[in-house]
Amino acid sequence: MTAVTVDTTARYEAVFDATVAADERIEPRDWMPDAYRATLIRQMAQHAHSEIIGMQPEANWITRAPSLRRKAILMAKVQDEAGHGLYLYSAAETLGTSREELLDKLHAGRQRYSSIFNYPTLTWADVGAIGWLVDGAAITNQVPLCRCSYGPYARAMVRICKEESFHQRQGYELLLTLSRGTPAQHEMAQDAVNRWWWPSLMMFGPPDDESAHSAQSMAWKIKRHSNDELRRRFVDICVPQAKVLGLTLPDPDLRWNEERGHHDFGPIDWTEFQEVLKGNGPCNEQRLAQRRSAHEEGAWVRDAAAAYAEKHRAEERSGHQDPQEATA
Repeated sequence: MTAVTVDTTARYEAVFDATVAADERIEPRDWMPDAYRATLIRQMAQHAHSEIIGMQPEANWITRAPSLRRKAILMAKVQDEAGHGLYLYSAAETLGTSREELLDKLHAGRQRYSSIFNYPTLTWADVGAIGWLVDGAAITNQVPLCRCSYGPYARAMVRICKEESFHQRQGYELLLTLSRGTPAQHEMAQDAVNRWWWPSLMMFGPPDDESAHSAQSMAWKIKRHSNDELRRRFVDICVPQAKVLGLTLPDPDLRWNEERGHHDFGPIDWTEFQEVLKGNGPCNEQRLAQRRSAHEEGAWVRDAAAAYAEKHRAEERSGHQDPQEATA
């Protein structure tokens, strides 16, 4: 590297650092360190993959929803998740990658999605538990991303968080209805919470002293809070909500710590977390197989859309238009 190049890079780095320090946004055409770009692509890809894979556990219950109202709500929610994936893949593409490349890496197992979606939805109450706990954890983690230092990611998160907030309230209302229903319905709600509580706490990632990316992401203001800080915040939110629901959180060590000003909770089984990440969760193979199948079966749609777009580009270049479309 020549002295001129070194000097130029140093100036670019100084501008980048000053922009981040001033809480201003980095935009796609701005210079950014390669590691910053790679970190954003990894995080946004994982986030987008999670939205798309996350459609599966709940879509499993669309045909079995107990009423037309519940079916309509669930269909709208699953559709929202597809939209969230679209926003995030589009935001990632501003960094020079492509949706095709990201999906290829997902299907090959070279990029991850949230471990929470490798658990099965065994009963209708699981739909409520996912809304209350999983979407609740997502909101706790994602609202600070609305202030992410990378502009396209931050702007995508504004709309996503508004819709996730609706999903969380929908799940909470569903659990409240079950909890106040028959003894069997209450038991079903409690069982769902028992199964989803600990995986929801794992969603925030490993402890701060074991996280490979958290400190650097905070320094770049991609993240605003550490994994453990967000996890504590989530627990503090859920405890009073569980009391209103009339449900018990499955942690005998859960108690208020007056000195620290937040709830203490029991140890998390990080061995389980690592096993799920390695592909050994209850539904890992099923989730990826279904994603690959859907991608392959949708190839004709992508091909048709690409051919249609190319046809119109050719017409624009030649100055001609299909007479039927011109009169439509």
